[in-house]
Amino acid sequence: MLLMMSFGFRSSFGLFVKPISEFHNWGRDTIAIALAIQNLSWGVVAVFAGGLADRYGNLRIILGAVLVYAVGLFSMAYADTPLLLNSSAGILVGAGIAGTSFGIVIPALMRAVPDDRKPWVAGIATAAGSMGQFLIVPFSQTLIDAFGWFSSLQILSAMTLLMVIMAIPLAPYSGANEVHDKALDQSTLEALKEAFQHKHYVLLVIGFYVCGFHLAFITVHMPAYLSDLGFSAKVGAWSLALIGVANMIGSYMSGVWSGRVPKQSMLAWIYLLRALVIAIFIILPASIYSIVFFSIGIGLLWLATIPPTSGLVAVMFGTRYMALLYGVVFLSHQLGSFTGVYLGGFLYEQSDAFQVVSSFCGQYLGFSTYGDAARYDLVWLINILLGVLAAIIHLPIRERAVGRFARAQ
Repeated sequence: MLLMMSFGFRSSFGLFVKPISEFHNWGRDTIAIALAIQNLSWGVVAVFAGGLADRYGNLRIILGAVLVYAVGLFSMAYADTPLLLNSSAGILVGAGIAGTSFGIVIPALMRAVPDDRKPWVAGIATAAGSMGQFLIVPFSQTLIDAFGWFSSLQILSAMTLLMVIMAIPLAPYSGANEVHDKALDQSTLEALKEAFQHKHYVLLVIGFYVCGFHLAFITVHMPAYLSDLGFSAKVGAWSLALIGVANMIGSYMSGVWSGRVPKQSMLAWIYLLRALVIAIFIILPASIYSIVFFSIGIGLLWLATIPPTSGLVAVMFGTRYMALLYGVVFLSHQLGSFTGVYLGGFLYEQSDAFQVVSSFCGQYLGFSTYGDAARYDLVWLINILLGVLAAIIHLPIRERAVGRFARAQ
């Protein structure tokens, strides 16, 4: 329930891009910068939140993050300058998400089950986040249609406080409570040093950057992109919701398969298939059918990266410092998210400088976009190339324990 709400609220921000931009007469790059800062704040704070949760327990971290999340959403409604928008929707909301989402919750759930069930429970948790996307994104669009974007943000802010109730059962499952061999225990700095000396972990960190780029760009810019193609705002909302539905299946199956097949092979195929789905979507003529194809296809692969990625971290280093070490991996994800969101808005507003690129995409690559939607062509192309690159990066990774954890085994 905690992940459903945290991820669901976060997935709704793409619905606010166009109305807020039009109300304040801002370019889309203005709100794109704020949401890019949100992803960066999420990633940076997740590292510190994970380290503190491992040392002092996760309940305090989650409760503080819920409060910051609510204040950020409420302040976002009153942000009438880019600076205030960056502070509220960017820094505060990003910090709130960091303390209430996967980086804190998945390690706690993994500690609650035996080793052979860890990938499965990661899949369950990831699917729960997608259920939130399916339920809350259309609900948020309904609020916007009924009350406007301003009141909708206030309502969502109040609903955020309900996450306090869901945090309480996680308290016993912190790294601070984990029984471990004192002779093999490490300090936080020792754990980080050991991780970054392991090349397979470094490759995992680099590869997760691409996941963040894909997800953030699509979440934030997909509704506006479809609107530019002539579809109603509800189509964009239901596209994100359909992604969430498909991801419930993809995430769960990813958790199941992560316990049966090499996790690095799964990740390589996921990124390669993402590149293929994106390429087919922008080549097909825009229609409800192509949108449904894309939403289901990308949804099945959406957060399917999390169970094998978190599983690899657990296999390599155990769960003692998992919130911290997964937080570092996730920081790379959020750097990718920052880049994807920012580039989407920046290149959209600077489209005149990229007419040659758009013409090339349409003439030689077969892109079927038109009008203002063609301003996104270059970023779609980058998404495809990064997917292929990520598939290649994951191939050398090996699934085995390292350092002190290996000797303990």
